[in-house]
Amino acid sequence: MADVLEDSRDKVQENLLANGVDLITYITRFQWDMAKYPIKQSLKNISEIISKQVTQIDNDLKARASAYNNLKGNLQNLERKNAGSLLTRSLADIVKKEDFVLDSEYLITLLVVVPKTNYADWQKTYETLAEMVVPRSTNLLFEDQDSGLFSVTLFRKAIDDFKHKARENKFTVRDFQYNEEEMKADKEEMTRLSTDKKKQFGPLVRWLKVNFSEAFIAWIHIKALRVFVESVLRYGLPVNFQAMLLQPNKKNMKKLREVLYDLYKHLDSSAAAIIDQSAMDIPGLNLSQQEYYPYVYYKIDCNLLDYK
Repeated sequence: MADVLEDSRDKVQENLLANGVDLITYITRFQWDMAKYPIKQSLKNISEIISKQVTQIDNDLKARASAYNNLKGNLQNLERKNAGSLLTRSLADIVKKEDFVLDSEYLITLLVVVPKTNYADWQKTYETLAEMVVPRSTNLLFEDQDSGLFSVTLFRKAIDDFKHKARENKFTVRDFQYNEEEMKADKEEMTRLSTDKKKQFGPLVRWLKVNFSEAFIAWIHIKALRVFVESVLRYGLPVNFQAMLLQPNKKNMKKLREVLYDLYKHLDSSAAAIIDQSAMDIPGLNLSQQEYYPYVYYKIDCNLLDYK
């Protein structure tokens, strides 16, 4: 979502909704969706329904993101070609037909990039860089911060000699041939890619919005399933437990842990042992690598945006 919204990243947050409300509101008002995940089904079936749904979203996302990113990448490559230094950028939108001697058997117009500090040298020397340079044939066509683009006309057979001498004098001959058809095709390609990107943008943002919501809702249902399963495994049947949501601020987290521990340590003596000796390994229970408490605990992170 953040990648697609590029310039309006501040809008990302308002598009990250679950069931049309912000994430914290959705979680605090959470109710199991009976229509999507019928509780008459077995736990295994419910988890498979969720898994299938999210896998489908994931596959769709990969396909859509790949298509959009290819389009965006091609467009950026073309834009890059039309920007940057005169040594590398496309010259198609700079030069005109009348800058060139075209359709001549003997003469050719070359384009030369000359650093601004060397303009005087260029004017003094270009006619003598090779034999058969047409006198007074140079024109300044375009300038950027560092250099200017000059045209010069000479006889075709002097090209190699001219290029070699130009290089020695810090003048760069661009490899460019004026071809109206090619230049037109490039412009059309850029327009087409730009139009395609705009066309895909709206539907893609809508799809992301809808499926972010679907994926987030599925994720919270998985959390609810885990709370249920873990509570049954720990406290047995009949089901007799209450799930709560707590949203402490950072300063109070340690204190809250202590209060909860005092309240519920009687439920699980092994948790007390783990808290006393956090590195202790109980055979068959790999708990030293994760947080373990005498109550069932899962963290839900609603800060999904990792940038400010």
